[in-house]
Amino acid sequence: MLKLINSIIDPRDKAIAILFAKTGIRRSELLRIDVNDINWEEYSITLKPTPKRSNRLVFFDDECALTLKRWLKVREKLNPPTKALFVSYRSLRRLDRNGLYTAIVKYAKRLGFHNPNSPRLEDHFGLHCFRHWFTTWLLRNGTPREYVKELRGDKRYEAIDIYHHIDREELRKAYLACIPKLGI
Repeated sequence: MLKLINSIIDPRDKAIAILFAKTGIRRSELLRIDVNDINWEEYSITLKPTPKRSNRLVFFDDECALTLKRWLKVREKLNPPTKALFVSYRSLRRLDRNGLYTAIVKYAKRLGFHNPNSPRLEDHFGLHCFRHWFTTWLLRNGTPREYVKELRGDKRYEAIDIYHHIDREELRKAYLACIPKLGI
């Protein structure tokens, strides 16, 4: 993942890749983020509710903040007519699913991580690979399973999950202690 992220030069695409890798958010969640959803004091983003999920909060670290701020400087010069955090360079409208996929997968293709013609699943790179990497990294570095579930925004399946409340500050500290530094 580090090789892929380091190969990205474009500020928007780098911010997208790092946000995916450092938060484990879903594609649909990323596409719905507006600039004003970012809390710079807390280094968090409030994700909008969906039919299946309520509002949830994701944290980010200094490296992610740096790349987001670099992108926001470029975005400001583009002066898009939308509040969307990520916009298309062509239309200046909210980036859509296809634009997002194309923006990121082109780097995976260049590095040989993605071969759309291969019959082997492991030769295909998709945006969900970031979520998988995020989860694997946290678990391998000792983040408690219930924290990983909370950070990923997983549904609560058992009654005990519903009654067990995780302190937000405790969760943020655990996140910052385990999220990798990418050398950005």
